[in-house]
Amino acid sequence: MTPAPIALTIGEPAGIGPELAGMAWDVLRGEVPFFLIGDPDHLPEGTDWVEIAAPDEVAACGPALPVLPHRFDGPRIPGVAQPAQARGVVAVIERAVALAASGKAGGICTLPIHKQALQDGAGFGFPGHTEFLAHLCDRTDVVMMLAGPQLRVVPVTIHIPLSGVPRSLTRDLLETRIRITHDALVTQFGIPKPRLAVAGLNPHAGEGGKMGTEEQTLIAPVLAALRKEGLSLEGPMSADTMFHAAARQRYDAAICMYHDQALIPIKTLDFDRGVNVTLGLPIIRTSPDHGTAFDIAGTGTANPSSTIEALRMAWQMACART
Repeated sequence: MTPAPIALTIGEPAGIGPELAGMAWDVLRGEVPFFLIGDPDHLPEGTDWVEIAAPDEVAACGPALPVLPHRFDGPRIPGVAQPAQARGVVAVIERAVALAASGKAGGICTLPIHKQALQDGAGFGFPGHTEFLAHLCDRTDVVMMLAGPQLRVVPVTIHIPLSGVPRSLTRDLLETRIRITHDALVTQFGIPKPRLAVAGLNPHAGEGGKMGTEEQTLIAPVLAALRKEGLSLEGPMSADTMFHAAARQRYDAAICMYHDQALIPIKTLDFDRGVNVTLGLPIIRTSPDHGTAFDIAGTGTANPSSTIEALRMAWQMACART
């Protein structure tokens, strides 16, 4: 059965989101069925769009961008966030999640938000999109994956100082990240027996304890226990030899111990086409791997590559799940 179309949320109207929506549609129409939730008055002048009342009308829209209207307070002013529109931004995300949870949308792709504007205008109490989505879906454990055409990576610890990584890295956290990643590769990526490569924390994966012992005392015992359950795990591996072309052929995703260990290789390989995927939700969620780009909003110079790939990936995941 063909999945329902993907819901694309407008994000921060003052950013590049409204421009990216039309650019992505120009490339993907006929390939990826999706619709925009947002205020059509915020779309750039000349955008060919058509109003829909429900996602199941997307197939009949022809060449025009399907828009499920959600009116905002006031006009779009590119580059200038307006806290008065924050409640609209939040409501659009809530609406998209509800559609995906009900099966009326195959998944969601979220364009970038501006957290300060949401805090000022809507009392937004979450660090970002991911935590808000987990709240809406009543999930406590979610995983951030960065995925591109050549590599998928999952950081075990994310936005913390490097000095805090060793004390934040626990057996329970590592095991949870591995389990969620493994299960998502099976259920949302269509990989029956995922192969995971797990990095060490220290240079040369600790070199037998000479450069650190976390590999021996923490990482290796977790991997050994999970292997007994049938998971295919390689590691702990030296991070400096995990990401060359031949090594990448041996696994489906890399589990990394901290933010830069994961994001440097994927952004080096393909900066423009990286996709942020939230694993562990009951719905599919992808997002372009960039921010609102206020400095170029309204100029028509935004690069839609990451949004295009995020929509493609959401659709591929929806198809793999059905």
